[in-house]
Amino acid sequence: MELPGADDIAFYQEHGYWISPVIVPSDVLDAAERGMERFYADDHDHALPDLPSTRGWRPADGDVLRKNDYSSLRVDELAALVHHPAIGATAATLSGADGIRLWHDQLLFKPPGGSAARVGWHTDRQYWQSCTSDEMLTAWVGFHDVDETNGAVGFLPGSHRWSVTGLDFFSQDVEGLEASIVAQGFDPTPVVPRMKRGQVSFHHCRTVHGSSANRSTAPRRSIAIHLQPTDNRWRPGANHPNDELVRHNPTPDYTDPAIQPQLWPV
Repeated sequence: MELPGADDIAFYQEHGYWISPVIVPSDVLDAAERGMERFYADDHDHALPDLPSTRGWRPADGDVLRKNDYSSLRVDELAALVHHPAIGATAATLSGADGIRLWHDQLLFKPPGGSAARVGWHTDRQYWQSCTSDEMLTAWVGFHDVDETNGAVGFLPGSHRWSVTGLDFFSQDVEGLEASIVAQGFDPTPVVPRMKRGQVSFHHCRTVHGSSANRSTAPRRSIAIHLQPTDNRWRPGANHPNDELVRHNPTPDYTDPAIQPQLWPV
């Protein structure tokens, strides 16, 4: 497996995102697509507690953007994709970490022709300020080719160095968000990479990103994988739905030897 080189790391550090070559094999993605179908059919391998944070999209919500957290904890085919070694090793290399661990995942399904299925400009860090590393990053994996027609993720280059407020993942008012960005002195002109199946986009937790509506005739299917360097620790005052699903250690620096974090070699 070829890891990002010096030029790739420099690009990530300058622009706040990087697009890999094809690193996820077709058979892993084929299985993940079957896993997505199983997930929506409630055919799960593992059960989670019924909490607001574990529910996400339900059929009663209709033909809107589907976002379901913790999908890899429920369906084994999705776990195999999330844990694929090339994704973790690439994330560790880009972030400069000695190792990487899974923080969170979100299964995403964007229906075709839905103007109300945009993802507004936002940063991942704005939602998890107290409980994530400054070097957290996200790997976004499309289950098929993606481009500006079917709602590929777009990035605002260099925005990981901005201090911008008023952004919102769920907002459908793209023009309003962009006007706010301009008013704060920044350029909202996006880069929208076209990606082949098996490519993965990586972006810094402070990088402003979002996506347009899916104007194609097929759903846009993907998963977002949020990854932390292994030196990240829980901090007093931190609050995230993850806290409802894990055992609480007696001190922030304690690691239960029986429950080691998921690591990938670098």
